[in-house]
Amino acid sequence: MTGSEVRQLPLQGLKVLELGQLIAGPFATKLMGEFGADVIKIEPPGTGDPLRKWRMLEEGTSLWWHVQTRNKRSVALDLHSKEGQDLVLTLATEADVVVENFRPGTLDNWGLGWEALSALNPRLIMVHISGFGQTGPYRDKPGFGVIGEAMGGLRYLTGQPGEPSMRVGVSIGDSLSALYAVIGTLLALQERNHSGKGQEIDVALYESVFAMMESLLPEFDASGQVRQPSGSALPGITPSNAYRCLGGDYVLIAGNGDSIFKRLMGAIGRKDLANDESLAHNDGRNEQAEMIDAAIQIWAEERSRDTILEALDAARVPTGYPHTAEDIAHDPHYLAREMIQTFIRPNGKPLKVPGILPKLSATPGRLGDGGPSLGQHTDEVLDELGIDPQTRAKLRQAGII
Repeated sequence: MTGSEVRQLPLQGLKVLELGQLIAGPFATKLMGEFGADVIKIEPPGTGDPLRKWRMLEEGTSLWWHVQTRNKRSVALDLHSKEGQDLVLTLATEADVVVENFRPGTLDNWGLGWEALSALNPRLIMVHISGFGQTGPYRDKPGFGVIGEAMGGLRYLTGQPGEPSMRVGVSIGDSLSALYAVIGTLLALQERNHSGKGQEIDVALYESVFAMMESLLPEFDASGQVRQPSGSALPGITPSNAYRCLGGDYVLIAGNGDSIFKRLMGAIGRKDLANDESLAHNDGRNEQAEMIDAAIQIWAEERSRDTILEALDAARVPTGYPHTAEDIAHDPHYLAREMIQTFIRPNGKPLKVPGILPKLSATPGRLGDGGPSLGQHTDEVLDELGIDPQTRAKLRQAGII
């Protein structure tokens, strides 16, 4: 291969059928589409995915839509109808992957479950994303991301001690599940290269959150200790907290590495703490966390945020501050790494959107043109299936497409 030869995107040639809505399933297929997969998104005629109406709208469509559904083809299809179900069966016969996030059992009731689809296409990989998984006593309960975050342990730890738990400001449980869905898909594709057969992937929202809970369970099992909310601090790791600055801003300081701690104490004028052998390692520092936090706070509240950031950058101490959307949009590091991208909306206006992750050196993914209109690709996809215009007209008249 020459240096000038163009390489295909990693998932080019992969056909993905999305049977789902809102966040978890569509976010997973968005990632696949960014790296070359042909993602066909099935939406109910007339209304489409409810995400089209979530958060801030412009001309009747969510701005989020242009991120969540970029690089997808929209097919309007009524899955409750026999004709719609038959068309999905045909699409699944040609697909490599089906991603669905309905309540367990829904697709089986429509004749579109794993048994039916894998019988038609033994190479098919089918990804299920649900609140509680495809098995177990909670299988049939409805479960959105917030419920998964609560059951997974995150919600209990988020907030101030003694106060009601707080939700993270985004649907992190859904997004984590989407990442596990993509990881599972890539693993199943690799295994299929050897066996020639597909398989099911079962992703539960609460499990995706629980997997992030670090030592929460081992600590309880070994000691009976239930970890409690700790506000802005990172429990058991010292110092790592938010500190108020002059003027009311906050900085985040992570001085919890042994050598970093010494540099931090030197920067704030506390050489006595830097040289204290009892604070040389994290276990000793953790025993005196309140004293250390107080020392840093005294130093911070006499200085502006920018002064603190400059001083700690010079000392090579990890530090930062909570970025707003405005901060992100103008941050030179975001811009230098092309994490702020712009595309032109259907109305001709530019829109800034997040860039592509992960960053591959040779095949870095594609931004696309934003979210499709409802049913924008219905005729195109059905034509590929050999459905003639007369049949499509009848299906459209009946409200099936």
